[in-house]
Amino acid sequence: MANRTLGVIGGTGWLGRAIVEALLEQHLLKPDDVLISNRSGTSTFGPDVRLLADNQQLVDLSNVVVLSIRPEQFRTLQINASGKVVISLMAGVTATDIRAASGAAVVVRAMPNAAVEIRQSFTPWYSAGPLDERDRAWVQRLFECVGTASEVPDEDCIDYLSALSGTGPAFPAMLQLALTNQAVAAGIPLAIAQQAARGAVVGGGQMLARHDPQQLIESLMAYRGVTAAALQSMADENIEAVIGRAVAAGAAVARRGM
Repeated sequence: MANRTLGVIGGTGWLGRAIVEALLEQHLLKPDDVLISNRSGTSTFGPDVRLLADNQQLVDLSNVVVLSIRPEQFRTLQINASGKVVISLMAGVTATDIRAASGAAVVVRAMPNAAVEIRQSFTPWYSAGPLDERDRAWVQRLFECVGTASEVPDEDCIDYLSALSGTGPAFPAMLQLALTNQAVAAGIPLAIAQQAARGAVVGGGQMLARHDPQQLIESLMAYRGVTAAALQSMADENIEAVIGRAVAAGAAVARRGM
């Protein structure tokens, strides 16, 4: 992948588009080294980013191909990527299935999340096939364009993390909605409840960028006041088990395929 040309199938969807925008902004690739294809045949990228209607033509002109499509769309995708590196952003589609369907020499499975929009995604990735150190560093840099990234030791990690980090803002959104609804049930006006819940989730989340979560919990518990009572109630209800079951349910879907 010394002189890389990147083709993104589904390059105008929210995920593919965010990645292309980021890698161009950070000059990882030049616009004329990027090709995209989509079902609509329209693009808002500049003229130097080539838009193709034919997926096979995109593959033929690229040495790295990104599949930024839904898993159900993969069933009808017919491409010959023999000798290419294929990077899949799909949950629940194994590297073995991708290689069998496309003939790819190397399949990289990665799982960004919706925070690519604000360049705050955590992206785990796994390479099924040999990548030299230079190519491995390039893949890492590709995903660092939209946040942080780590190579994981096996493909099962991707399936599990599809239901953890891959959910992006879903878990915080559910927590914020639950806090809002419970406050309203307790008699707090809706607008105030929404503002308070957002402050707890968004503001609190930003603090975690600077504090270790266990130390933060321990320091708040030490006051033995309102926060300690709330945290103890969650611990008594075994909140970790509830979260564990939720992530395991999502991971089970990823492992059996979608």
